[in-house]
Amino acid sequence: MKAPLSTKPIRRVLRWQAAATVVIAVIAGLWQGPHGALSAALGGVVNITSVVVYAVVLAVSNPASAGGTVAALFRAEACKILVIILQLWLVLVNYKEVVFVVFFASFVITVLLFRMALLDKETEGN
Repeated sequence: MKAPLSTKPIRRVLRWQAAATVVIAVIAGLWQGPHGALSAALGGVVNITSVVVYAVVLAVSNPASAGGTVAALFRAEACKILVIILQLWLVLVNYKEVVFVVFFASFVITVLLFRMALLDKETEGN
């Protein structure tokens, strides 16, 4: 079994998402203050942790066929979605000072980066 976070595409996605989260948090902090920065950070962390869950679930499955591989991908994606839903709910219920615009902007941008980083061929050697 390969270590869950050892693959180049997963590491690339996590780097892109972490960098975007930091940039958005800095901008939001300057614009909205500490709650803006924390809201942006939480929006990014929701996706970063879901990618880690996706990688772990995918790594622990050991498919023996093409159908098993597809099933493993669906299982990993389902776990990722469940983690996202749970974390969104936790943040929105427990963090009363959340800056919604910043939180959801960071969330959406990091979601989009998941797909874009997987498609990026130029950084494949990194």
